[in-house]
Amino acid sequence: MMEIKCFNEERDWDQFHSPENLAKSIVIEAGELLECFQWNGEKYDKEEVCEELADVFNYCFLMADKLGVDPKEIILKKLEKTRQKYPVEKAKGVSTKYDKL
Repeated sequence: MMEIKCFNEERDWDQFHSPENLAKSIVIEAGELLECFQWNGEKYDKEEVCEELADVFNYCFLMADKLGVDPKEIILKKLEKTRQKYPVEKAKGVSTKYDKL
């Protein structure tokens, strides 16, 4: 995380990283990640996928930093909430949405 922050500070890019701009960048990079699978989901370039995934992660970490939140903490908090929505005994092996279980 610190390396990402330093990289951006060296280039004075923080001025462009409002929460709105970071959210847009996350979606744009996620689209580029999806593009790796556009025509054949089983035959993809793993290196290219990893590069796009890294871009998504970078913007997510920058967003967390901008909001002053700990990524691990908010992920674990959301996971606990999701555990409540999808109890193992109802959700195991099915992709049904929680309100239809």
